[in-house]
Amino acid sequence: MTPVFKVVETSLVTDESLEVILNEWTAQGWVFEGMQFAMRDSSKRPAMAFVLFTRQQQGD
Repeated sequence: MTPVFKVVETSLVTDESLEVILNEWTAQGWVFEGMQFAMRDSSKRPAMAFVLFTRQQQGD
């Protein structure tokens, strides 16, 4: 089995939008691995979020 990675990028960084992404992709069999935020210099609020998932794929 080979790990396959999925990165979901969003510029709408709210609890609701992140919940939608997490629920949508985990329902499709992806496993949540982590989240990274891109910050703005002029704000404490993130400008973007990258949500990271993996799942196993059968090898050739």
